[in-house]
Amino acid sequence: MKIFSSSYTFDYSWEEVSTNNWRKYCPWNEKAPHVLAVDTVSRHVDAQTGILRTERLITCQQNAPKWILSILGGETTSYVYEVSYVDPGSQKVTMCSTNLTWSNLLECRETVVYQASSTNPKEKTEFNQQAKIVALCGGWQKIRTKIEEASVERFRENAARGREGFEMVLEMSRRVFGEERQRLKAGVPLNL
Repeated sequence: MKIFSSSYTFDYSWEEVSTNNWRKYCPWNEKAPHVLAVDTVSRHVDAQTGILRTERLITCQQNAPKWILSILGGETTSYVYEVSYVDPGSQKVTMCSTNLTWSNLLECRETVVYQASSTNPKEKTEFNQQAKIVALCGGWQKIRTKIEEASVERFRENAARGREGFEMVLEMSRRVFGEERQRLKAGVPLNL
């Protein structure tokens, strides 16, 4: 098993981050062209806790190395199952995802947490990400290690692009919705 982890502080409030999290894979995010579709399977709010639970199926176009594709069957379309919990009370979003494609050979379980910063909760959001990657190739330790190492490196590259793309989404949203808020404050009607 190999583990990838990263932390980052977004210079955006938890409200901005948690709202725009749903726009992360929007068509104008040029850092996420590999995401072909995001389908919501279920969504509900727990009446007692106020926590929003959402299940999604994410369809991706894989860009794995050819040698891994040859071992895993050559399929480039993959599916990821994601469950997320948005807790407005503690200002925390927790997202857990796992691959469905190739899961009998390679398992990737990712947990992402966005939480209001403890030092500056109105302006910053802490991001923590961890992925556990396990190649399930029987007793072939060298092959398993090679696949896990390549997968962690690919995950690292994708995580960096994903963070850059999310920053773009956050900035675009701040510009668009910030202008709308200013117009509303000034009493100018929105052009919808």
